[in-house]
Amino acid sequence: MKCPFCTAENTAVKDSRPAEDNTAVRRRRACEVCGGRFTTFERVQLREIIVVKRDGKRALFDRDKVAKSVTIALRKRAVGDESVERLVSGIVRKLESSGETEVTSAEIGDLVMESLKTVDPVGYVRYASVYKDFKDPSDFARFIETSALDDGNDEE
Repeated sequence: MKCPFCTAENTAVKDSRPAEDNTAVRRRRACEVCGGRFTTFERVQLREIIVVKRDGKRALFDRDKVAKSVTIALRKRAVGDESVERLVSGIVRKLESSGETEVTSAEIGDLVMESLKTVDPVGYVRYASVYKDFKDPSDFARFIETSALDDGNDEE
């Protein structure tokens, strides 16, 4: 592991333990050259997943992109970081256990929407507004009417 301060290759693990969410291993490292200390988080990756984008280009799956889009959708909502991490880990697990080495960006988007729908309906609609490229307010109304967000608590 390279030192982020001096880019030396000589780093030593000083402490290792499971991360708080148990989806990674947290390691405290020290650089043997400059003495800098830093933390890394290491996750088990079952297989490399290639994302096939709408324009046909291919890219390696990036867990952090999914986490960022979910975090944006849930900004200022009462959903904790731990719930976001569980949601993202669940999506990654589904992708890795599917047996497919290539998935489309649309499949990933659908998994994110499915997961958000169960966690926070507002975050679900926010994500959908970008994912489905809403153009005007009527798109929101149409989406909500057809998405079965109703929880059965009609007050009419």
